[in-house]
Amino acid sequence: MIDPRPTLGVGVVGFGWMGQVHSRAYARLLHHYPAAPLRPRLVAVADTEPVRRAQAADAYGFAVTVEDWKALVERDDIDVVSVAGPNFVHRDVAVAAARAGKHLWVEKPVGRHLADTTDVAEAVRAAGVRSAVGFNYRNAPAVVRARELVADGRLGRVETVAVRLFSDYAAHPDGALSWRFDPAFAGTGVIGDLATHGLDLVRHVLGEDISELVADHATFITERPEPAAGAVSHYSTAAGGRTGPVGNEDHVSALLRFPGGARGVLESSRVAVGEQCTYGIEVHGDRGALAWDFRRMGELLVALDEGYTDAAWRLVRVAPGTGDLAAFQPGAGIAMGYDDLKVVEAEGLVRSIAEDRPIGATADDALVTARAADALVRSAAERRWVAP
Repeated sequence: MIDPRPTLGVGVVGFGWMGQVHSRAYARLLHHYPAAPLRPRLVAVADTEPVRRAQAADAYGFAVTVEDWKALVERDDIDVVSVAGPNFVHRDVAVAAARAGKHLWVEKPVGRHLADTTDVAEAVRAAGVRSAVGFNYRNAPAVVRARELVADGRLGRVETVAVRLFSDYAAHPDGALSWRFDPAFAGTGVIGDLATHGLDLVRHVLGEDISELVADHATFITERPEPAAGAVSHYSTAAGGRTGPVGNEDHVSALLRFPGGARGVLESSRVAVGEQCTYGIEVHGDRGALAWDFRRMGELLVALDEGYTDAAWRLVRVAPGTGDLAAFQPGAGIAMGYDDLKVVEAEGLVRSIAEDRPIGATADDALVTARAADALVRSAAERRWVAP
């Protein structure tokens, strides 16, 4: 039987890890959402590395691979472009794709700095295309439940929120001096890479934008060895050669204020020895509390309806009916994975294209987060409270 649904031609710019995650998400979409209104079709990949282009064709079934992303954006058989390359290509690719009438799935932080993100958001609005941005942690069913509990007043008046994103990917002093450590290519360091996830997560769960913040940041490994020729990831190491300066921050911490009176703490590090994907959020209200840890993605800790003192934490495992868990697993306690969150993201984008309305995190959400990230930078430089 021929599927009567319209197809959605997919182009992917950048076929490293994240480009491959996007591609798998499109390929798996109908496995988990059989009623999706459009059928994604993997058409073309643009990447400067021949090995990656060969992998896209051989392992993923892309019909076309090109070195120059401009050749991909110009194709008439592509309806949506995934921008999954390094930060320094986000702005140019996304703006060109939007102007060509292509819908967009852009990885965070959507450029190197606020100006890049602003250009992308304005191009999306001017072209009238739909967009998705890779703030995938908001798609975890337990985070969906946390947002519901806060919105329903189950915690009472929110008093404090803490968000922490620690990783060790740059902790090795011989970690190669990749593009991530150069402001010309990455913009900020851990702020753009990890803290933007925290800024979006706080905003999403609390339902409030940050009104004011004060921040500090530091670069602990100030010199790194230059890599040999060829593409390197931020997990690569190099030793014995010349070293170069690290131009952006390893660690950031901030105090946050919200319009409703809540106070917050954000801390993020890319050089935290002993920490791997230690990402989580904790919210305390005047009648209850909740906490979520990405490493135990299907669990939510709650302290609800137990009075004000001596209240105990209770572990709740998300079940079908919470968020999109039922699209992946039939019961509580069967874990989802990181790639599943990207399938949720892809489904929201495909549905937003079909229904011509925003669903999930969009370029406008990325702009709000970029303003907060820019405020972190300005506050640390000026040593004062600033408004995003």
